[in-house]
Amino acid sequence: MTLAEQTFYGVKHVVVDIEGTTSRSSFVFDVMFPYATERFADWLAEHGDEPATAAIVDQVGHEIGVVAPDRDTVVETLTEWVRADRKITPLKTLQGLIWEDAFSSGALVSDFYPDALVAMGAWHSQGVPISVYSSGSVLAQRNWYAHTPEGDRTVWITDYFDTANAGPKREESSYRAISAALGVAPEHLLFCSDVVTELDAASAAGWQVVRLRRAGEPHAEGDSAYPEVDEMTAIILA
Repeated sequence: MTLAEQTFYGVKHVVVDIEGTTSRSSFVFDVMFPYATERFADWLAEHGDEPATAAIVDQVGHEIGVVAPDRDTVVETLTEWVRADRKITPLKTLQGLIWEDAFSSGALVSDFYPDALVAMGAWHSQGVPISVYSSGSVLAQRNWYAHTPEGDRTVWITDYFDTANAGPKREESSYRAISAALGVAPEHLLFCSDVVTELDAASAAGWQVVRLRRAGEPHAEGDSAYPEVDEMTAIILA
């Protein structure tokens, strides 16, 4: 699949997704998720008295309607949410904490499509601000960009948005909230994602959008009404 370049006019800020857009979904599902899941029980045992971990336990209990759930219940619930690919805040928060530790120790290095790093580096050099909007926690996003295969690239990123500080990725209101937070009119924002329903929500909020349609990615099948590219270097900002 080879798709033509797509040109966008008046873009003052680019917002990028992670899975399937800048990075391989398979890395997240086959490497990142199992790494964190295998460490849920040990993390809760070792950090259970810390406020951040205690808050996660409380949030899990709230989600399942159990006051002060025991550790086994929390681990079982979190693990089931991983299997179902649920975008739930306490799960994403705990994964972010575990991954932060792994990135800091060198046990993990984040994954990027090479063209994504080239494109974002070029946009940054052109003075175009870039932000991230992913279902992964802001903490996980910061560490993702701090530990790329080419080193720390957090200097490229203006802001980070997740489902906690912006809202669900398939709701129009989330994109209106991000536009307000960035102080940029919707028509001057460009959202890059592989998920058509996310693009639907951003487009409904008045954003420009582009679909990343990468071969082998879970959301690559099916047509859409949006401009499509198979590499981020094919996104031209005029």
